[in-house]
Amino acid sequence: MSQSANQRSRKMLACTAEATAYQKAFGQDLRRRVVDDQEPYAIVQADTPHELFHAMGIPIVTNQWWSAYISAKQLSGRYFDAMVDKGFPANSCKYCSLGLACTLANEPETAPWGGLPSPTVLVARLTCDCIQHVFGLWAHELGSEFFAMEAPAWEHKEEDWYANARADWERVYQPDRIAQMVREMEDLIVLLEERTGRKFDAAKFETLMERINEQEGYIWEAARAIGEARPCPVSIAEQMPNTMIPQWHRGSDWAVAHARKFRDEVLERIAQGQGAATQERLRLMWIGAGVWHDPGFYQALEENLGAVFVWSMYMPFAGPAYIRDIKGRPMEALASRVASMNETLHLPPWMSGWITSEAKRCGIDAAVILLPPDNRLSQSGTKLTALALEEAGVPVLMIDADMVDAKIWDHDRMVAMVEAFLRDKGLA
Repeated sequence: MSQSANQRSRKMLACTAEATAYQKAFGQDLRRRVVDDQEPYAIVQADTPHELFHAMGIPIVTNQWWSAYISAKQLSGRYFDAMVDKGFPANSCKYCSLGLACTLANEPETAPWGGLPSPTVLVARLTCDCIQHVFGLWAHELGSEFFAMEAPAWEHKEEDWYANARADWERVYQPDRIAQMVREMEDLIVLLEERTGRKFDAAKFETLMERINEQEGYIWEAARAIGEARPCPVSIAEQMPNTMIPQWHRGSDWAVAHARKFRDEVLERIAQGQGAATQERLRLMWIGAGVWHDPGFYQALEENLGAVFVWSMYMPFAGPAYIRDIKGRPMEALASRVASMNETLHLPPWMSGWITSEAKRCGIDAAVILLPPDNRLSQSGTKLTALALEEAGVPVLMIDADMVDAKIWDHDRMVAMVEAFLRDKGLA
């Protein structure tokens, strides 16, 4: 399908350009360290304890960030075709396997950085059946080792987990699961120390955790202000980079300072009555990962319909999912954060409970849910969450598309689909 109509998103915040410039410079420096200087590094999933690597000064390439990077360069179709040519199924989970597809394609002339070199280790939690296969195969292709972390069942069914996660995290996330995660993190630290020669500094780690609390506090403050503000001061097309880029560097001096700057710029726009659209009439919620190959999609209906995407998971997740009262137990606090990240984002009752509460908090008129055809985890709780939203009076449109596979996306068709849905529901 044609991607010719895909658009760049419009930027209103000064800090958005600063964030993207910082990430571009970081990518260049990371490439130098990993590719040119051959510094020990790791490939990790987004839901693994990045803080351990940050505390030890070990570079990481996050699989989801790498997939978004490849997708933004419009290379995903090429690599998925190469993966199929090598005998892999065409319906592989795209988000988690794009990095593997790039490695399997073995095209240094097209691959970002010329392709990733062999890492010290690949780390992922076993949150679905395909992860073990993807990371095991990837480790084999790169001549490295896969360190698998368990994802034990969360028996404690607390729909309003988000209200108690900060202070009462041990009860909410279950002491046995937290203890299991701590043991695995300690094993990972031993492996990293042996393989890299770098030492884990517990005091530095605890300071990092405190700094992360500060950073997430700024983001959460901005998220709450956006939910209350009429009009919405900034759409998710700018919320996403100003949240996610600092998250990849969470706890660093730059990340904390940028989160503060973003909050201040959001509050300034609210004070001045500035909105993402000149005439906001509809407040939309986006559920799922970002469509990284077409960020302009989120702003396509702002002017002609006054429809603004005011909510995505990335920004409001900062408060309940990241902030922790450490209580002198930073390792356990981190374990509580990591242990259930996928459940809170993808599985009922945690996903549905949180998102329906967020829809009410932000005055959402309608929700659009991304349903990637081949991404099992992103499909897991979306239909039940859609049902919960509709029962709460929020109409829902589910679209079959993928966050990184641009071949099944057409900008004009998707925008028209959302517009028709809003008109059919009498909202536009």
